[in-house]
Amino acid sequence: MQLKQVNTEFLVSEQITAQDMTTLAEQGIKTIICNRPDGEGADQPNIIEIQQAATQHGITVEYLPVTSGQVTDEQAQAFRMMYQNAEKPLLAFCRTGTRSITLWALSQGREQNLEQTLLTAKTLGYDLQGIVPRVLKQANPQSSTKYTVVIVGAGAAGISVAASLLSRQADLDIAIIDPADIHYYQPGWTMVGGGIFPPAKTARQMRDLIPQKVKWIQQAVAAFDPENKQVILEGCKPLSYEALVICPGLKLNWHGIEGLVETLGKNGVTSNYRYDLAPYTWQLVQNLKKGKAVFTQPPMPIKCAGAPQKAMYLSADHWKKQGLLKDIQIDFFNTGAVLFGVAAYVPALMEYVEQYGINLNFNHQLIKVDGQQKRAWFQVVVGESKSIIATDFDMLHVVPPQQAPDFIRASSLVDAAGWLDVNQHTLQHANPKYPNIFALGDVMNAPNAKTAAAARKQAPIVAVNVLQYLKGSEQFAHYDGYGSCPLTVERGKIVLAEFGYGGKLLPSFPKWFLDGEQPSRMAWLLKEQILPPIYWDGMLKGHEWLVKPKLTRK
Repeated sequence: MQLKQVNTEFLVSEQITAQDMTTLAEQGIKTIICNRPDGEGADQPNIIEIQQAATQHGITVEYLPVTSGQVTDEQAQAFRMMYQNAEKPLLAFCRTGTRSITLWALSQGREQNLEQTLLTAKTLGYDLQGIVPRVLKQANPQSSTKYTVVIVGAGAAGISVAASLLSRQADLDIAIIDPADIHYYQPGWTMVGGGIFPPAKTARQMRDLIPQKVKWIQQAVAAFDPENKQVILEGCKPLSYEALVICPGLKLNWHGIEGLVETLGKNGVTSNYRYDLAPYTWQLVQNLKKGKAVFTQPPMPIKCAGAPQKAMYLSADHWKKQGLLKDIQIDFFNTGAVLFGVAAYVPALMEYVEQYGINLNFNHQLIKVDGQQKRAWFQVVVGESKSIIATDFDMLHVVPPQQAPDFIRASSLVDAAGWLDVNQHTLQHANPKYPNIFALGDVMNAPNAKTAAAARKQAPIVAVNVLQYLKGSEQFAHYDGYGSCPLTVERGKIVLAEFGYGGKLLPSFPKWFLDGEQPSRMAWLLKEQILPPIYWDGMLKGHEWLVKPKLTRK
């Protein structure tokens, strides 16, 4: 017997027996609902046996038999009444628990948070995607609004692909879904944390950036119904499409590190991965005169894998110029086993590691922070061995673990790790059942770096491929995995890492003009003065810098 906790008062399980009653009573179960009809299996105890054993332990048993695969609305309503009237905690069971959790989900009606319902079930091992059309019918029986192209997410990827689509077909019927009011130029937050950009330089109103011909739906997505070509908004409102582009970015899991949320923005704990915290990074850097500065990097994948180091190098450069390095110990704790994933750029980075006297700690993952005590704990993995170490700090720059948004992970469109599953070349969904679904940006599982530069390259390719799909063509443009990471190794110099799938170097400029494997002032000029206007006035407006999609057979 394996009990699975759905919420604080409700659990589901596979078949239970009379011998399980002692354990269930010890766990505080007050009511049991049996959803398995008697006689389904030769080894199955009947409901009378269950009731008799339960009575001896003061547990009430209700019987609501459901045929496998045939949960009706009437049964869901009956379950709702039992659930409401039952003494809690309550356990529902069937052969596997699937019918029980399905009844619970359908019984919630229009009050439920569909995204959370699907994610909770999936976390417990149950795929409830099939109930989405029924929940919609209960909550919103009217027909849905339809667009030719629906884009989920209005970040760098979403607005860019919308603009690229319109640049090719100006009359295209497009909707873009995003609840946010503000759009952020996130690559600029490293510069904010280094005292180079003011925070306001990295933020603009979303309404000023979304193309005027695009319908902006300022709501959140709750779920997908790909069989019926629908996106489900919060409140169970369906939106239909002919082609769907998914690019909501990723989720920063601040709660994935014990104690972190309680101390962020104070006690010397900061992160350049949040708009409101990047200025605090610069404040800490300026105020630190002696002590220990700790910089961390979580498990991959993360957005901009070089950003944890960028914060460290810019901070160290400031302390060096102030003559403070001799009094400040700098430690870099990286969950990974190498400094940077593309070996060609490591020698240049190691020169700065040595110059700044940085202590490198690989295979160290931050798991807990106590801001008041200025202490951090790391899990260390060496081969099969695992251990926990602790270190003190005066300044701690944290990068949180990262994952796909909840409504993505709850869907049937993801791989085993919870990332949107795509063909890494065409960026079309990997499941041939969904040829009208495409993705780009941080949310997908293509093995490229998750950077704005990657989205800049992907947007025109996805735009071309969406239009090719809509006209029934078998010719698609291919993405080579391009990503760029301008590694700010000191104020005024950058190592411009540009690479594609498999770590292949993909420089945008000839080596005589800009050698990306060496720190250069030209790369700094590109990052500081050229890339921001290219982002705001080029990429987000459909001007495709250094990208020329070429069609080829699928």
